[in-house]
Amino acid sequence: MTNKWINSQVFWQKRRVCVTGGNGFLGSRVVEKLQQREAKAIFVPVEKDYDLVQPENIKRLLDDAQPDIIIHLAAQVGGIGANRLRPAEFFYNNLMMGVPLFHEAWKKGIEKFVAIGTVCAYPKFTPIPFMEENLWDGYPEETNAPYGLAKKMLLVQSQTYREQYGFNSVFLLPVNLYGPGDNFDLETSHVIPALIRKCIEAKERGESHIVAWGDGSPTREFLYVDDAAEGILLAAERLNDSQPVNLGSSYEISIKDLLELIVNLTGFEGEIIWDTTKPNGQPRRKLDTSRAEKLFGFKAKTNFKEGLQKTIALYK
Repeated sequence: MTNKWINSQVFWQKRRVCVTGGNGFLGSRVVEKLQQREAKAIFVPVEKDYDLVQPENIKRLLDDAQPDIIIHLAAQVGGIGANRLRPAEFFYNNLMMGVPLFHEAWKKGIEKFVAIGTVCAYPKFTPIPFMEENLWDGYPEETNAPYGLAKKMLLVQSQTYREQYGFNSVFLLPVNLYGPGDNFDLETSHVIPALIRKCIEAKERGESHIVAWGDGSPTREFLYVDDAAEGILLAAERLNDSQPVNLGSSYEISIKDLLELIVNLTGFEGEIIWDTTKPNGQPRRKLDTSRAEKLFGFKAKTNFKEGLQKTIALYK
């Protein structure tokens, strides 16, 4: 299948790449894989030097990095709690990091812009599995709609700049990520690291129970972080089209079953109490991932249970 595509190392050896958010959970894996591919030059801006919410820093970044390709991973992210607490921040900061950076990249004549969206851009009630053509069929789930919509504007930008200016960019929609090195801060983390930390700490303290949000009925799909990084680089190398593309594993699990699996893998023996005063979030999430496989040969490789075991082992 891959023989119709350029060799990864050949592609990157001739190109300078800027990875915003390259020190983060996903970004560090993308940088690692770029190094394995012997990328010619990798520029990773640090937030204290280049706060991308400020437009003047964007121009300075492009002057300093001189990239051929930008992979835009920098984002303000968090779980339901953080999104509910700071919806305006999540909207403004993500919009202002993405849209002006994209515009300045076009003005500078950069070869390609790889924009990373989010599964939160999908309507609250999307038919399962989520197909890219359903993206505009309704308003996103309320708790993370401001974040989801800010990131979705990069899709509009990708399509309009390609149509009017012929600017080459791609827009990817990764599902929830997990893996070693995730954010385990209970205030801002996503569901897997939050549940792992709760179980391990409760076990260490000898507590009789843990409290989980909602009723456990929603389903989620998770993508191992290394698989996501590989998908992003394959799209950078092989995709030259502005249609949105899902990145996922196609494996769906309920939050209840997920927690039972984490309880089992961490050895926590207490009771689970579901706090139904807390929101469930989107009822179901499962992506159709056939477009990514067809357009750039991406298919997730990591078994979910094995990925969880690695994540727990590193956190311990």
